[in-house]
Amino acid sequence: MPKSLWLLIVAMAINVTGASFLWPLNAIIIHQELGRSLTAAGFVLMLNAGAGVLGSLMGGRLFDKIGAYQTMIFGLVVTTISAMILVFYHSYYFYMFLLIGLGFGTGIIFPAMYALAGSLWPEGGRKPFNAMYIAQNVGVALGTALVGVVATVELTAVFSANALMYAFLTVFVAIGFRNIGAKAQHASTSNVFEQKTSLRSNYRMQSLVLLSVAFFICWVAYTQWQANVSVHTQSLGISLQHYSFLWTINGLMIVFAQPLVSWLIKKWVHTLKQQMIVGVLIFILSYTVLMQASVFSMFLVAMIILTIGEMFVWPAVPTIASKLAPKNKEGFYQGIINSVATGGRMIGPLLGGVMVDFFSMSMLIMVLLIMFVFAILILFIYDVPLKRVIESQQQEKAQISS
Repeated sequence: MPKSLWLLIVAMAINVTGASFLWPLNAIIIHQELGRSLTAAGFVLMLNAGAGVLGSLMGGRLFDKIGAYQTMIFGLVVTTISAMILVFYHSYYFYMFLLIGLGFGTGIIFPAMYALAGSLWPEGGRKPFNAMYIAQNVGVALGTALVGVVATVELTAVFSANALMYAFLTVFVAIGFRNIGAKAQHASTSNVFEQKTSLRSNYRMQSLVLLSVAFFICWVAYTQWQANVSVHTQSLGISLQHYSFLWTINGLMIVFAQPLVSWLIKKWVHTLKQQMIVGVLIFILSYTVLMQASVFSMFLVAMIILTIGEMFVWPAVPTIASKLAPKNKEGFYQGIINSVATGGRMIGPLLGGVMVDFFSMSMLIMVLLIMFVFAILILFIYDVPLKRVIESQQQEKAQISS
C-alpha cells in the first residue's frame, strides 16, 4: 500500500477508538444514569444517527467539491467541539443535542476517509477498503478494551476520553494530511461501469439503491448489539466489563482472523455478490444463537459468529460502491453508502427499543431474521441493472465493429 494510505489507516483507527468510548454505553447511560426508557434511548440514538446521515451526504459531496483535507478538518472540528461540551453537561436534553453534533461531525468524516482511500490506491481494488475496515476494528478493540477500565473509575469519564481522542485526531489530521488531501482532491478512479449518458448512470444508481436496502437491513440488525442487547445483558446480570469484552473480541477477531477469512473468500467465494450473501447467512446463524442466549458464554458465541459475518459483508459494500461510482463522484457514492449504514443505526435502536418495550427480545430477533431473508433476496438481484449496462456496451461494440 502507498505510505499515504498507511497514514489514513492510523487516522481511521484513532477515529474509531475515540468513538468506541461512547457508542457502547449510550443506551446504558440514557437508561440507567438519566432514567429514561429504552424507547427514549432509541429516540436519542435515532437523532444521533439521523444527523450522521446528513453528515455523510454532506461529507461525500464536500469531498468531491473541496477535497479530503478540508472535509475531514470540518467534520473533526464539529465532532471535537461537541465532545468537549459533553464532558461538562450530562442532562437528557444536552445529551440529545450534543449527540446530534457528534453524529453530524463523524458522518462527515467517514465517507471522506473511504473516498480518500480509493483515490490514494485506485489500482488496489478491494484492498484499500479492507484495510480501512481492519483499521476501524483496531479502533473498536482498543476503545472497547479501554472503556471497561475507564467506566469502572466513573461511567461519565468516558466523555473525557472521547473528547481527548478527537482533539488529538484533529491535530494529527491538520499536520499530517495537508499535502495528501491536496493530492487526492484531483485524483479519481474509473471503472467498467463508468458511463456518460444519464440513462446508464441511472442503471448504476439502481444497483446502488438495491445494494443499499440490503445493507440497511444488516445495520438495523447489527445495531441491536450496541443498544438493546447491551441493556438486555445488564438485565441478565452480565457485567458492563463482560459486555465491553464482547466488543474487544469483535475487534481483535477482525484484525487477527483476517488472513483466515481472506483465504476462505479467495478459495470458496469468487465474487463480491457471493461474499455478501454468505455474510448475511452467517448473520442469520448468529441471531439464531442470540435468541437462545441467557449466559455470557452464549453471547460470546453469538458475537464470534456475528464477527465472521461482518467480515464478509462490511468491506464488500464500499468496494462495490467504488466500482459503481462514475468519475469524480467517488465521494458522493461513498457518502450514500455511509448514510445508509448510519440510517440503519438511526432506525435500529428505536425499532428495537419499541419491540422490546411492548413485546420481547425474542420477538425482536424473529423480526430481524425475517428481514435478513429479505436482504438475501435483494442481493440476488441487485446487479441486474448492471447487466443491462454491460449488454448495452457489447451491443454498441458489435455495431461499431460491423
